[in-house]
Amino acid sequence: MNWQTLAQEVIEGKEISNEEALAILNSDDDELLPLLQGAFTIRKHYFGKKVKLNMIMNAKSGYCPEDCGYCAQSSKSNAPIEKYPFITKEEILEGARIAFENKIGTYCIVASGRGPTRKDVAVVSEAVKEIKEKYGLKICACLGILKEEQAEQLKEAGVDRYNHNLNTSERHHDYITTTHTYQDRVNTVEIVKKSGLSPCSGAIIGMKETKEDVVDIARALRNLDADSIPVNFLHAIEGTKLEGTKELNPRYCLKVLALFRYMNPTKEIRISGGREVNLGTLQPLGLYAANSIFVGDYLTTEGQETNQDYKMLEDLGFEIELTEKQQEVLSL
Repeated sequence: MNWQTLAQEVIEGKEISNEEALAILNSDDDELLPLLQGAFTIRKHYFGKKVKLNMIMNAKSGYCPEDCGYCAQSSKSNAPIEKYPFITKEEILEGARIAFENKIGTYCIVASGRGPTRKDVAVVSEAVKEIKEKYGLKICACLGILKEEQAEQLKEAGVDRYNHNLNTSERHHDYITTTHTYQDRVNTVEIVKKSGLSPCSGAIIGMKETKEDVVDIARALRNLDADSIPVNFLHAIEGTKLEGTKELNPRYCLKVLALFRYMNPTKEIRISGGREVNLGTLQPLGLYAANSIFVGDYLTTEGQETNQDYKMLEDLGFEIELTEKQQEVLSL
């Protein structure tokens, strides 16, 4: 297949077929560079050479009643992780300061659990109001299954985006978790959209799904019209249901990122959890398809040294996308 031709057709409005999507995942490794060149053509058309940086604040760790097989915070997990209740507003603000000073434009406040309590939403709302005033960061909240009134409260406080991942295909969902349904996740994203919050929803690749499942989740996210799509690659943690799972290699991960770009050409595609473990030395190539990455640590696993990420972007000749306030400070 001529990937450059397909890329141009995507830019002109074509929605790739399931057959073309599977062809991307099944392509020979010898085709990897032409495939990525096509993905970069799409990425450059919509985003130039800019990269969005994101940072996670793990606002509540562990104590989760859900049974998600990939998660160290799950009720079924025996992983030795740090557990703590919802942190204070001051701690959230301190994380925002660090994000601002490190040129990170999107600050992600994440908490374990099925969904937030009234107090959780209040703490986040109060913190966000101050963060907006002091730092002008884009705020993404990820607090679990959301009610309409909670979404409206977060929106009113200044939260820009809400993350709730579909994680995998509807067909494969029950293998991953049984304490909530695929439709529960879809419903939360729809509530987010209804409230006026920007929807963020993505996938975890490498959880014993088929390639057809990967195509299905990429298309489901297109149909859901998620503005931001984090693509995670399973970092199998000892003590979880999926411990010992090792299905991925760096070349396949790059093909997955290319697929998500061809399938969702205008959306923010973010290389997320597990990139260091699964992409390894090929991490820089991922940004020819994606236009966003997490910087720093994840929820229960460590990322690579922050200075390595900045050096990677510099070596690629890419430009960090700054907020208006960050631009003002740097111009002084």
